[in-house]
Amino acid sequence: MHGMLADPIYLVYLGPLAAIWLIYLGSRRYSERSHLRLLHESAEAGLVEPPSLHPSIDPSKCLGCGACVQACPEGQILGLIGGKAKLVQPSDCIGHGACKAACPYDAISLVFGTQTRGLDIPVVKPNFESNVPGIFIAGELGGMGLVRNAIEQGRQAMESIARLARSRDQGIVDVVIVGAGPAGISASLAAMERKLRFVTIEQDSFGGTVAHYPRGKLVMTQAATLPLYGRVKFGQISKERLLGFWQQVAKETGLRIDYDERVEAITSEPHGFEVRTTRRVLRTAAVLLAIGRRGTPKKLDVPGEEQSKVVYRLMDPEQYSGKHVLVVGGGDSALEAAVAIAGQAGASVTLSHRGETFTRAKPKNRKGVEEATAAGRLQVFTMSQVREIGPRSVQLEWKGKPIVVPNDAVIVCAGGILPTPFLQSMGIEIETKYGTA
Repeated sequence: MHGMLADPIYLVYLGPLAAIWLIYLGSRRYSERSHLRLLHESAEAGLVEPPSLHPSIDPSKCLGCGACVQACPEGQILGLIGGKAKLVQPSDCIGHGACKAACPYDAISLVFGTQTRGLDIPVVKPNFESNVPGIFIAGELGGMGLVRNAIEQGRQAMESIARLARSRDQGIVDVVIVGAGPAGISASLAAMERKLRFVTIEQDSFGGTVAHYPRGKLVMTQAATLPLYGRVKFGQISKERLLGFWQQVAKETGLRIDYDERVEAITSEPHGFEVRTTRRVLRTAAVLLAIGRRGTPKKLDVPGEEQSKVVYRLMDPEQYSGKHVLVVGGGDSALEAAVAIAGQAGASVTLSHRGETFTRAKPKNRKGVEEATAAGRLQVFTMSQVREIGPRSVQLEWKGKPIVVPNDAVIVCAGGILPTPFLQSMGIEIETKYGTA
């Protein structure tokens, strides 16, 4: 009798629980189908290589909780397939690292390169010191291209430098900071905060790589802590607004940066290092390299490249109004340049890429190219190479066939060469990462 009375009570609880469980299973199956579709689309498009830092998931530790999927600020980069997390849109991953921080089972590690595509990275310790004691590396040079990461690394690297013994010799500064990008600015503010004797040198203009972005380019950044200023957070912000903010911070804090000064050599000395620039010789106990990875722009090495109409970055799309322009490259900078110029009055734009797909470009840039092409404002030649640049035309080889396009200007966005000789002259070791941390 007791069992018969108890059965309806159990049903009161079991019914809703069963319904919730069925809804959960249905949602998981729907999500998995969606993630499988994205994975297949990426594979069909040849978009299978992460551009730089990215998560590597240990399936033996992953329990499929989905925390990493939800944590990624870039959308559906990760997905759950077969109860395990997986990169479903690898080429869209930009190395935020939020997935690793969110994983409760320590199943994710952040790695550089893949088994098929290596990435050259200077050897850097957890405290940002290179294999040469006293020389530190922060930001893009170490493989971290995000503004947020560069800011954090610049600050943390300076914390490590501040722990070093300081010289009583007034002719020796505590640290020379090379580069005034996000990492260099943050490190300089941290040096001020810790009352270190420092010199910050920038061979170009304030803002580093960001300053060279095209006018109006949206820069993605996240919350970060700027020494002497505090917590800052931006969503989508234009290049001009971000540079304006940094200039405001420099003015309010009294930050001094020596511009138009290039470092020519760094050599070890008994006191630390001698830094020889285009203007002077500095003696310092430590050096922080906060320079970019671009180094020297990659050239095409074709006849006619020496002409003044050939440049290696886009500054202002408006200057190409009414002109025939060739953009060379398959990354974000190339696609952004092509789309921006295609939007100018009377411009005729050709985009040449040696690959079959734009594997290194973000979805919004690939979409921009598709829309500009469909509108007849852009002509795209994948699987093509520049063979010769003439005064009024350019010769391409497209799928084994020669073609000639009219031309007034060429913008080569083929990336840069890592400043390996400069690093090796100091004794800094470079290693090629094939999917390792």
